[in-house]
Amino acid sequence: MNGVGSTAQGFSSCNLVLPMSLQALLFDLDGTLIDSDPQHFRAFLAAAEKYGVVFDQAFFDSHMSGHSNADICRTLFPLLSVEEHQRIADEKEAAFRQMLAKKASAIPGIQSLIDWATARDLAFGVVSNAPGENVAAALAALGIAERFLVRISGGMVARGKPDPMPYQAALAQLGISADQAVAFEDTPLGVRAAAGAGISTVGLMTTQPAEALMSAGAALVIDDYTDSRLSVFLDERMSKL
Repeated sequence: MNGVGSTAQGFSSCNLVLPMSLQALLFDLDGTLIDSDPQHFRAFLAAAEKYGVVFDQAFFDSHMSGHSNADICRTLFPLLSVEEHQRIADEKEAAFRQMLAKKASAIPGIQSLIDWATARDLAFGVVSNAPGENVAAALAALGIAERFLVRISGGMVARGKPDPMPYQAALAQLGISADQAVAFEDTPLGVRAAAGAGISTVGLMTTQPAEALMSAGAALVIDDYTDSRLSVFLDERMSKL
């Protein structure tokens, strides 16, 4: 895929509001920037079947989506060693990146949101439990790698999501406070991490229902970035002095 071409409703490059308090947009990766859960599901299923472990989509959505590989492997293979967990995870991620290279689908409206934010000089960051290689591969596949200079990936901090530490690390790199950022997440685990860091968080219903995201602390829940409510939400935070 050469880039993301979705067009969002409600975003335009005119009528900039300055000065602004909003300084950065922080995004989870899977299910938030890129529709990659189908590839993750197939890659993990293939890895698990080698050990006689089978799971369905509902189990994946509830117990695996958004979690770190270490947590997932402990759940799927409780009798295997940490070293075996790492080997399985490495094989799974290599298979995932091969799938991603063949097909990468952006969450609808993300390019228009990025263009809107770029026109307002906002910074961008990825905050994910995924390995750094996956983050780089996904951003490259979507054609937006140059926009995301701050990248917090799995293993970069002592504790991953749902701990707020990954988001705190991103704020530190940007040199901003929590109230100067908006985060985007698609799982309750991720929402808890971002909200726990004090960041106003938008939940995307790409993998989870609205009720689960709101209960985790989302300030707004949308289907995707074409939702007109998002532009209102962001404009309010741009105009706060």
